[in-house]
Amino acid sequence: MILPVPGTCNGYSERINMVNYGIIGCGMMGHEHLKNIKLLEGTNISAIFEPNSGMAQSALKLVPEAALVDSLEKLLECPNLDCLVIASPNHCHLQQLFKISEIQKLPILVEKPLFTAVEDKELILKFIRDYQAPVWVAMEYRYMPPISSFINNVDTVTGGINMLTIREHRFPFLRKVGDWNRLNINSGGTFVEKCCHFFDLMRLITKSEPKRIMASAGQNVNHLDEVYNGKKSDILDNGYVIVDFENGIRAMLELCMFAEGSKYQEEIIAMGHKGKLETKIPGPVRFWPQKLGNPPVPLLIKSPRHPMAPPNYRG
Repeated sequence: MILPVPGTCNGYSERINMVNYGIIGCGMMGHEHLKNIKLLEGTNISAIFEPNSGMAQSALKLVPEAALVDSLEKLLECPNLDCLVIASPNHCHLQQLFKISEIQKLPILVEKPLFTAVEDKELILKFIRDYQAPVWVAMEYRYMPPISSFINNVDTVTGGINMLTIREHRFPFLRKVGDWNRLNINSGGTFVEKCCHFFDLMRLITKSEPKRIMASAGQNVNHLDEVYNGKKSDILDNGYVIVDFENGIRAMLELCMFAEGSKYQEEIIAMGHKGKLETKIPGPVRFWPQKLGNPPVPLLIKSPRHPMAPPNYRG
């Protein structure tokens, strides 16, 4: 084993005939990436940049072979990296992407969102034009088995979508390192930080682009008394968004982040002239109270119009 030497690449772990990863940010999501990469054959976590000492040491317990470095620049100096994962706080992504582009041209998986402020749109478009390696934004919801099955069946069951509803009733935002996700200026706001997954799904499912958007939202329950460095938490905790698409489909998002008592966390419903298709997806198993018995499992529910199916019909 090659022992890591903090602050340097002297402990860099290169493995021949393996994909060597550099990890930028190892908080909660970074830890998830470490665990998932370790499940893949032919992979190696070579180097980690995580400025929070507690999270850095926790990450090393998962991948003791990795080198722990003290800056992004030091990580990019590590030899023979094959790819990078960015799982840092949202407001760091754009700056880190540009710093990487100055030094390396490696494939990147970057956590959503790419950027947090509308005025940075031109900067990200410039990055897209200039960067010479693949960049993949981690829109993981489209790969969840219940949603993949929904997408594969939706046109057949509905005969073509006319209406699409996505509902998420869930727990409040979790604590993150330094409480960065409590302020819109850091996260981009709830409907960017949390709901970009659902807008991505709308575009994927409808195969179209939005032409008109209406929304109503507020902060009514969560984080009302929280103050960070003199700034009051301003993240929304509920709202509706209606989207009209170019191909005539209309979609709606309903979000409530003070509904952790819900049996199912996400529900997606599509309706067309032939019928309705629904999928219901429970939240994380770790949050399910054991006293309630076994946690719920995902459902795919097909409801044709003719013949009309009984209420307990399961496709």
